[in-house]
Amino acid sequence: MPNLVEIRDLKVGAVTDSGREVEIIKGVSFDIAEGEIVALIGESGSGKTTIALTLMGHTRPGCSVRSGSVMLDGRDMARLPERERAHIRGTDVAYVPQSAAAAFNPAMRLMDQVIEVAAIHHLMPKEEARRKAIELFRALALPNPETIGERYPHQVSGGQLQRLSAAMALIGGPKLVIFDEPTTALDVTTQIEVLRAFKSVMKAGGMAGVYVSHDLAVVAQIADRVVVLRGGEVQEVGETQALLNDAKHPYTRELLAAFHPVPYASAASSAAPESRRRPVLEVVNVVAGYGPVDAKGAPKLLALRNVSCTLEKGQNLGVIGESGCGKSTLARVISGLLPPVSGSVVLDGQEMPGDARKRTKDQLRRLQIVFQLADTALNPSHAIGDILGRPLTFYHGMKGAKREERVCELLDMVRLPRTMRHRLPGELSGGQKQRVNLARALAAEPQVVLCDEITSALDTVVAAAVIELLKELQRELDLSYLFISHDLSTVEAICDDVMVMYAGEKVEALPANQIQTGAQHPYSKLLMASVPKLDTGWLDGLERDPEFVRAFANR
Repeated sequence: MPNLVEIRDLKVGAVTDSGREVEIIKGVSFDIAEGEIVALIGESGSGKTTIALTLMGHTRPGCSVRSGSVMLDGRDMARLPERERAHIRGTDVAYVPQSAAAAFNPAMRLMDQVIEVAAIHHLMPKEEARRKAIELFRALALPNPETIGERYPHQVSGGQLQRLSAAMALIGGPKLVIFDEPTTALDVTTQIEVLRAFKSVMKAGGMAGVYVSHDLAVVAQIADRVVVLRGGEVQEVGETQALLNDAKHPYTRELLAAFHPVPYASAASSAAPESRRRPVLEVVNVVAGYGPVDAKGAPKLLALRNVSCTLEKGQNLGVIGESGCGKSTLARVISGLLPPVSGSVVLDGQEMPGDARKRTKDQLRRLQIVFQLADTALNPSHAIGDILGRPLTFYHGMKGAKREERVCELLDMVRLPRTMRHRLPGELSGGQKQRVNLARALAAEPQVVLCDEITSALDTVVAAAVIELLKELQRELDLSYLFISHDLSTVEAICDDVMVMYAGEKVEALPANQIQTGAQHPYSKLLMASVPKLDTGWLDGLERDPEFVRAFANR
């Protein structure tokens, strides 16, 4: 089979603010045959997306292709004039981004955006483009394919928007499609829908693909071959199943090991004194929601319906469920960011006001929240030292040298160099920013830390390191975590107990070590069945399971 893509000795460089030249991609070479899907895997900063973008003749600001070739169907994308590259983008090569929400204009209807490339490149009349778009919506298993295009981006779910971004990429009939971590932010059940749709459409169209990901289980379902990257260099290349079964390079084996987190051993053992096992946090019959309120003062859109849970001192409670089930709303209610309609939040035996503005400084101090996106949680114009110093002054009155020394100690706690206190958030990696986010919560010296999807945007290796850090800090500081996630392996790695939520309700609670085998509720079973395995035949086998198909169709 002839090669559609041939990358030879590709080197991409950049110039730092100080004028120093650095090499990001260091002589990478690989091929992609017609109709073949090749995955690029590795941790953040390994060069996956940088390489994928060169296939569109694009580099990030400040970067450039220094040498080598990027041949796509006989044309060197690194050397073509920009006018010719612009003509190829959307027709011969297309891109599906990680964040579909950022790819859509919120003021335009979905259909108009999906068919826009057909108008730009004069590929077909508008009505023919609309018919083709509807065919793609149907092939991508989108609901109401004839009418969904009339909606606006905010009127569809995240999983639906991700498939619509694929339709936008596919409508021009490209020979190569680049998927840049398109399922990273999706919950497991939605991820299955999206993966199945991608695989079906690519196979039917005979298209080649580049699938950028750090999730080996996802890669196993969709890729024919895998290129393992680290520090801008190829570590290993192999057929997907062969690489999963018999990885040769130590780094590949490290990635595979990170896929199976170390099972959690609680700091508060069953033999602990009764005083240590007392509830530190209780949520009692909480009802909460958003939007306009009715005549009785209740919001018309309820996100939580009589939810109760208990977190014992020194223990960790996992809250799992798909997007929109109410997990993050629960965290917002507990933290006082969203006052409940009814119900109560009790911290260490003391009921707290529902509104954070009415809580005492000590109540605020003892319960801290770490948000999912460190990028939006950290002020980009403040140095790390100032970000960590602010809660030290607010809660403990620290100033001057004492505050500076405590900032250094906090950086030590989260395993970051003390010199980092002089940097801005934009100069840190995703994993480093999340550690700063955690350090800021620890500055208050809390009893309970609410962790809201704090590893979902991190690659597997970095996420595993953050989980191990949380365990160490728990042992050192006697913390209790309420851990919200859609990643079941992460929950197993850090939690004692798990609460399953669906449509704003608690449907099941069970010990974390029984999550795979002891689930009784149909939705809990569906969640467990939706976790991808390191097996190239898993997704196809799942499709042939009639019980799963029925359960999924009726969810």
